[in-house]
Amino acid sequence: MDFTATSQLSVLPPLPRRTHPRLRLMPAVPRLSVVVVNYLCWHDTATLVRQLRTTPALRHGAAEIIIVDNDSPWHPLIPRLRRMSGVSLRRWRGNRGFARAVNEGVRLGRGDWILLLNPDMSLEPGFLDKALARAEELASVDSRTGILGFGLRNADGGSQRSAGPFPTLASSLIRLLLPRPWRKYYLRDTAACRPVDWVTGCCLLVRRTCWDALGGLDGDFFLYYEDVDLCRRAREHGWTVWHEPALSATHHHPLHARRVPAHLRLVTRHALLTYARKHWPAWQTRLLAGIIRVEAWWRRRQAWRRGDALRAGLFDSLGRMVGDFARGRITAASQRLLRVVRRREEWRAALCDHRHPQS
Repeated sequence: MDFTATSQLSVLPPLPRRTHPRLRLMPAVPRLSVVVVNYLCWHDTATLVRQLRTTPALRHGAAEIIIVDNDSPWHPLIPRLRRMSGVSLRRWRGNRGFARAVNEGVRLGRGDWILLLNPDMSLEPGFLDKALARAEELASVDSRTGILGFGLRNADGGSQRSAGPFPTLASSLIRLLLPRPWRKYYLRDTAACRPVDWVTGCCLLVRRTCWDALGGLDGDFFLYYEDVDLCRRAREHGWTVWHEPALSATHHHPLHARRVPAHLRLVTRHALLTYARKHWPAWQTRLLAGIIRVEAWWRRRQAWRRGDALRAGLFDSLGRMVGDFARGRITAASQRLLRVVRRREEWRAALCDHRHPQS
């Protein structure tokens, strides 16, 4: 090229700047799997999913949502959820319990991190991205970071406790003297991120390598205490359980803020006995079973005095279930609990059909 050509090139106008945005490459595999177990709360689940889908992580393909439904009746929201991008929905025939439903959701997920969320949760803006970044930051400092829990708030904005010490027989009995919101959790709050015994499973982030090493949640738990058991097994295997109160979510309907119906007492007592059998000395489990049998007898007697045959029958089932535990008939105890749950569901379905008869 001669000098004349070079000089002509030097005076050409610059190329116009790119006016259209750069294409964003979508990750081939999401980094985060959000697992939600639905049971008779399609509106809460749909509201949570709509909120999650507005976050950058979902929009950019870094996260996915897996919903596992534990045999709830059909609802018009189901086809809408199925059509949403980034959302997978698995419906089960038969209520197999929370722990097994979570395990199924994690099996279907592909992320390196798993976020367990209750349907009745509301998240602050950007929560998914912040939680994932915080977990990976902790993992870069502590290679054994396995589980991360977060701060919780009530619907009115008040603080809700979300981490606790591992329960013992003595602490479980002594804490009955405390208000219900404090019975399982630490009484002292802190603003610092720190290792703890366990964090609540309503909003819990777990590393997949940790999850796989532990085999997920123990399916012997139908509902409740499966999160405490998971964290305990994680710590026993050398994983760190962190609590990060700087990131918070709103939990609208925690158990301690609701009236506990008779059938739910069977569920919670079954969960505590299952935990005790796994982690406490045998004599303590037998003593706990004896205490619960006395409770079942007293509550059944009170129900009969009030003429409430339904509650009396439920507490009779509680006493028999505890008797199965005391005799080492663990499978029989679980089957008895499942029968109570199924009868409750059949009664609910019959009541719904009575109120809304088909034309």
